[in-house]
Amino acid sequence: MAAIELNKVVKAYGGVRTVHGIDLSIKDHEFVVLVGPSGCGKSTTLRMIAGLETITDGEIKIGERRVNDLLPGERDIAMVFQNYALYPHLSVEDNITFGLRLKKTPRGEIQTRLTETARILDIEHLLKRKPRQLSGGQRQRVAMGRAMIRNPAVFLFDEPLSNLDAKLRVQMRAEIKQIHEAVPTTTVYVTHDQIEAMTLADRVVVMNAGRIEQIAPPQELYLRPATKFVAGFIGSPGMNFVSATLERNADQFSGVLSDGTRLELPGDVTRFADVAGQVVDLGIRPEHLSPGAKGDQSGNRINATAGLVEPLGMDTLVHFTIAGTKAVARVPPDGSLRRGTELPLFVDPQDIYVFDRQSGDTLHGE
Repeated sequence: MAAIELNKVVKAYGGVRTVHGIDLSIKDHEFVVLVGPSGCGKSTTLRMIAGLETITDGEIKIGERRVNDLLPGERDIAMVFQNYALYPHLSVEDNITFGLRLKKTPRGEIQTRLTETARILDIEHLLKRKPRQLSGGQRQRVAMGRAMIRNPAVFLFDEPLSNLDAKLRVQMRAEIKQIHEAVPTTTVYVTHDQIEAMTLADRVVVMNAGRIEQIAPPQELYLRPATKFVAGFIGSPGMNFVSATLERNADQFSGVLSDGTRLELPGDVTRFADVAGQVVDLGIRPEHLSPGAKGDQSGNRINATAGLVEPLGMDTLVHFTIAGTKAVARVPPDGSLRRGTELPLFVDPQDIYVFDRQSGDTLHGE
């Protein structure tokens, strides 16, 4: 087992930087997920840890070793890819044990490791089959078994569930988490799916344009996003954003929208003192917008008119426009909602986030 350290790591292609001097410390046994949109540098970062990409500048350490100049095979890592990369002519057993046989590991040790690996992955009954006789989920388990049997210091996963259907992805997420609990090897996992990131990780690294926006446990990312980018990326549907002017009345701040809507902000005014009178971005999660009675005038009220209505069973997504900006609310199921329905929506001041328009940094958020 081993910790991983990235110090000022840079990757450039022909003078164009794709990773901008990132710092990242991953503890021994920790499960860390790199998440972000396409092109953010997450897979490049993983490949630099693996040794599949050379780093332009900085330092990478696995355990106590500086691995900048070590080949992938010398780093004591095992990698699981998006495509399973199984040998089609070999059985499951031979695919899993191929690396050990190549290293001339004693046959008895190979058999012992194979038995334990197959038990953990629940594939004992598949060992004599060929890859073509397996489902997508079974093939992914075989690919994981090939990595696990080596007892590496670090597991690296590069979007391993992308080729699976939605139901199987949910199942495999649970299995990967259970496997990590049973075999707590240091793990770095790359995905563009924020649900995967939130459900699997001890800590999530949110990347954007080759930089790290925030590193935090999943719930902290959701409750206390450091930037507007993180706030919009984490959560489904994403956070609503609308511009507002900050107005102060004694010790109370409000955000005034362009259509005159006034939203009272949280009572702690210390973060707003320097931006009074300025235009900021307010953020409200769809699940924090609650429908109310038409005659109710109390609290932070938004007068919405339903546009697209999406019934999802346990709740309903209602699309609407506020101050000329598109937004969505997640409300309890209501069969009477139709396009054009007037829908008063209320939000608690503590559920409103305030972001600096220039830097995108969070000024306040509970």
